[in-house]
Amino acid sequence: MKVKKLIKGLALVLVMSMGLACLAACGGSNSGGTEKSSGEAQQSQEEASEKEKESDAASEDASEKESVKEKETEKESEKDDSGEKPEEVTLNVAYMPNYTSLVEVVTAMEIGAFDEEGIKINLVEFADGPTIISAMENGSINVGFIGSGAHKLAINGAAKIFCFAHLGNADAVMGLKSHDVTKAEDLAGKKVGYAPGTSSEAILKQTLESADLTMDDIQPMQMDASGIVSAMVSGSLDACALWSPSSIAVKEELGEDIVEISNNTTFKDQSASVESWIVMDDYAKENRDILLRFTRALMKAKTFRADPDNYKQISEWIADQTGLDAELLYKERESAEWLTADELKEQLKDGSIKKLYESQQRAFIEDGSVEKEVPIEDYVMFDLMLEAAGE
Repeated sequence: MKVKKLIKGLALVLVMSMGLACLAACGGSNSGGTEKSSGEAQQSQEEASEKEKESDAASEDASEKESVKEKETEKESEKDDSGEKPEEVTLNVAYMPNYTSLVEVVTAMEIGAFDEEGIKINLVEFADGPTIISAMENGSINVGFIGSGAHKLAINGAAKIFCFAHLGNADAVMGLKSHDVTKAEDLAGKKVGYAPGTSSEAILKQTLESADLTMDDIQPMQMDASGIVSAMVSGSLDACALWSPSSIAVKEELGEDIVEISNNTTFKDQSASVESWIVMDDYAKENRDILLRFTRALMKAKTFRADPDNYKQISEWIADQTGLDAELLYKERESAEWLTADELKEQLKDGSIKKLYESQQRAFIEDGSVEKEVPIEDYVMFDLMLEAAGE
């Protein structure tokens, strides 16, 4: 009995011992798992913290770069606003005493376009295009305006065209009814006044050709514009070829006795009466920036002068600058086709302006003023015009 009790006691102790061992084992396993989970969490937190630091650093770096970029932009803006003003230059600009020659340059002066480009203008008057080119050759003139007739000199290499001015309709051949000159055929054997090398000569030759006549069939009298006006009024000429305002003066003086035989529109399908701004080739090569600035100012003037509401004001400006009669100038307001800068840019891009110069050159070749065809780009600076127009 005692033995049984002893065995029973030992068994109970053994069971308790095993229970404790099992409990200890379970407790130890849970403790290890907890420690492992805690370690992984700590590691994840450290990694997240590291990534956050990296993100903060990247953000700080990006912010710093953006700040630098903003400062650079601000500096650039300040540079543009304060701007380095272009070097101021004074240009001697040749013109003829009429509306079409002066409309752009005087308008650019009056609206401040030249001031913006740092250019001062000294206007110098000449009778015609060939004398302007001669003055440019001796260095007394920097840039100048020429009518259609003098373009043959540019084609032949005497000058470069750096800006298209307009398509003109200021030239006319006129006769005296009292001298029996009312049509082109009547010019045969008559005394006809004209200015050689100008648009006056060009339209005279075209008019003669339309009647199967040549210069040999008339009595050509070479004169300047003012001389032609005086000779027509005195009756010492039978007919003349002139441009405005001289042609207007003749009509006003002689009234009903004068008849217009032809004008530029008479021959628009044969020859374009293009008028332009010119410069010597050497000057163009050495002073392209100045030409660009000058042409930019002209572009602003083109847009202003194309508005009919400004014709009266422009006439008064020209009168103030030159002493010419404002009312007579105003009468010339429709003696050309006035394009805006945008219209000119489009016609430069689509080739319309080039075609006008081609038409003009063909007419000179046909009348013998130009011997052979010359590439238009050889004497017309289309690239400068487009750049000045903002292309």
